Amino acid sequence: MVRVALFVRLQAKPGKEADVARFLESGLALANQEATTPIWFALRLGPATFGIFDAFADDAGRKAHLAGPIAAALMAKAPELLAEAPQIEHVDVLAAKISN
Repeated sequence: MVRVALFVRLQAKPGKEADVARFLESGLALANQEATTPIWFALRLGPATFGIFDAFADDAGRKAHLAGPIAAALMAKAPELLAEAPQIEHVDVLAAKISN
């Protein structure tokens, strides 16, 4: 059961919207390699606003994700693609329905 999560809001630089979308789509391959990240979504919230939502069983999984390759790639690309630093929120999951 997932108990904790991250919600990350990203604002693309003007003209970089498609690049941000492609970057986020490419993150799925990395997310699939993370055993402690059972839930990972890349989101488009508006024309230039994007998000990432991922959930974890515990805080150790969340910390491992923040220290992993997806976070490193995001921080490396942020100056090129984003109008501002990623807004990272630590959230608690109160209830979840997960089906395959």
